[in-house]
Amino acid sequence: MTDSPTVLSAQSTIGAWLDHPVGSQIVAGIAGQAGIDDTALRLMRNIPLGRLLSAAGEPPEDLIESLESRVNGGTPPDPDSVTGLGWRENITPGRFTGKTVIVTGAASGIGRAVASRVAREGGRVIAVDLFQDRLDSFVATMPDMDIVAVGADITKADDIQAIIRAAGGRIDALANVAGIIDDFSPIHEVSDAVLERVFNVNVFGVIRLTRAVVPLMMAAKRGSIVNIASEAALRGSSAGLAYTASKSAVLGITRSTAYMYEKFGIRVNSVAPGGTLTGMRPGATNEFGQARINEHVADAPLALPEALAASITFLLSDDGVNVSGALLTSDGGESVF
Repeated sequence: MTDSPTVLSAQSTIGAWLDHPVGSQIVAGIAGQAGIDDTALRLMRNIPLGRLLSAAGEPPEDLIESLESRVNGGTPPDPDSVTGLGWRENITPGRFTGKTVIVTGAASGIGRAVASRVAREGGRVIAVDLFQDRLDSFVATMPDMDIVAVGADITKADDIQAIIRAAGGRIDALANVAGIIDDFSPIHEVSDAVLERVFNVNVFGVIRLTRAVVPLMMAAKRGSIVNIASEAALRGSSAGLAYTASKSAVLGITRSTAYMYEKFGIRVNSVAPGGTLTGMRPGATNEFGQARINEHVADAPLALPEALAASITFLLSDDGVNVSGALLTSDGGESVF
């Protein structure tokens, strides 16, 4: 019995390419040009190569074809024979049919993946983000879906009212995904400006939007809310003081709200992502904090935003009927490292 030949495509994982004698050379060249070191590549091992190539924008189609041909000995890959494929999203048709779901941070990353999945599973999505142009681009990719784009800032009262109006009087679920990272400042160097900026979005924005949504859920005697925390709320080695404290606050918001409204049939849960291929990175970082964080590198692989969406939509949907007040660590095991 002979082993099946290895056939790789852009949909094969980086790990599969690294395990191939020619593929490893190709990936090493790409990584070198992008300034990606071996540690970062190892963390990306479950990410399809095509997603890495598209991280900075859609790659030229001839580049993909050239790489695939080269790794397969000059032959274009037969889609039915491709190996090394990683996890793939599995849509549940009709899971959100008849439901209106607000998703913040919907223009990119995890928020976009959640909004996309809810829409494809039959839901009406109120897609919220600061960047209207990015929202419009997202909606344009799904012309047959029921998605309402609302350019809004969840730290502003008028914008929150605009979100509620767009929902049209019915809100079945809310995914509080929008959030910002800090600059890794430790407590002895963190500025008031960083504290206020991070808490305004990650804590007060979540509170204010949820405060506006809950009365509609109380009246309907049903609802599901998912707040995005972070594995930073579980350990002190992944971000600065402001982000770590803000995501710890999200856990408190979740538990208090879950208890207060249990009698109204409202479920409230948190999801704590680990490393995810979202592009959310700090700009200038605090030297002391960055150096300290660099001392801890968990070997858990990066996840695709769609993998986080799978966890979040489980809790948003009726599939999570018996879960409330919980923290779901969707981090590939990072929190145990």
